[in-house]
Amino acid sequence: MKLIHLTDTHFVPRGETLYGGDPRAVLEAAVADINKHHSDADLVCITGDLTHWGETEAFESLAEVLSPLTPPVQLLLGNHDNRPVFTACFPDQKCDESGFVQSVRKTSQGHLIFLDTYLEGSHAGWFCDKRRVWLSEQLKGAEEAGAPAFLFMHHPPFKIGLAPLDKISLQEPEAFAAVIAPYADRIRHLFFGHIHRPLSGSWKGIPVSSLRGMNHQCWFDLESEDILSGSFEPPAYAVVLIADDTVVIHTHDFLDGSKKFDIRNSPFDDWAVRYSHA
Repeated sequence: MKLIHLTDTHFVPRGETLYGGDPRAVLEAAVADINKHHSDADLVCITGDLTHWGETEAFESLAEVLSPLTPPVQLLLGNHDNRPVFTACFPDQKCDESGFVQSVRKTSQGHLIFLDTYLEGSHAGWFCDKRRVWLSEQLKGAEEAGAPAFLFMHHPPFKIGLAPLDKISLQEPEAFAAVIAPYADRIRHLFFGHIHRPLSGSWKGIPVSSLRGMNHQCWFDLESEDILSGSFEPPAYAVVLIADDTVVIHTHDFLDGSKKFDIRNSPFDDWAVRYSHA
């Protein structure tokens, strides 16, 4: 199975810019690149902060850019979004019985579980009692089906070491962890956004990853306690290759314009001479 993970598109109304960047132009380039090289992907998942201010016009602009995308798309909410406006603009995106933008896709490689960590009026994440019950039921369902599970969410449920971002990560992480704990061995990977940084590691024994956002990034600074600096490091999307015994994640800087060359037959190296016996 091939998945495409991208995050934090931060759309504004068409014609506007954000911090001097153009979120629409960048996502248009990403969609074109995905369609050209990864039209066979089973799913594209965008893990939240779809817009920057949650306006109808911003969501409508996002819908326009995503409309040519060849693979199906799964959208999650982030702290910059607006749930009622989102559901009005994207009625095809499923919600649970309580109205949270949460759903499950059952695939040949396992259950893909998409979570809603949005809390109106807060940049921090939240996963209330109703959502915890729902998640527990989905993980139990995966266990009963003998299927692995993959989690997708906006806010990380743990600290990443960047203090300004840790202050607005998922709140009450212990309660979230308690829901996960009985099924941790079944969860093959947790994908998230929010931090605008390339990150990989593990949490509670579960492999985790995130990546740079589409429009702007958060600068890597382990010293600052309060100031969150932005940057225009290049955006990226991830190509996730899932097999029975592997989860391989390639981070792709799709706007990279550097010169490409054949390493094995390059005038810049004597590779071909040294390894001609290979």
